[in-house]
Amino acid sequence: QVQLVESGGGLVQPGGSLRLSCVASGRTLSMFDMAWYRQAPGKQRELVAQIGSGGFTNYADSVKGRFTATRDNAKNIVYLQMNSLKPEDTAVYYCNRVIRSLQWPWGQGTQVTVSS
Repeated sequence: QVQLVESGGGLVQPGGSLRLSCVASGRTLSMFDMAWYRQAPGKQRELVAQIGSGGFTNYADSVKGRFTATRDNAKNIVYLQMNSLKPEDTAVYYCNRVIRSLQWPWGQGTQVTVSS
């Protein structure tokens, strides 16, 4: 069974940056369209960024221009570079496949807290 592991979260001040990483056991991530999602307390999980197997990217309006999804196929890692972080970016961040019906079991996610 595929296991997704997200890492790189933490506590950062507004305006700061973090880079999240996503690895998947037993799968070559370069073959799949991948996405980053986040879930804030009391809110539904939302898609914030996606990166296709060919490198195409797309972003939610709320993070456009601040977040960048990349992938290192040699290392089998998908990244989310987050700059100019805002308190409203506080959430647990997850990675998974883009197509809901094909998604793997969710990992534990990584907590991002933006606060002064």
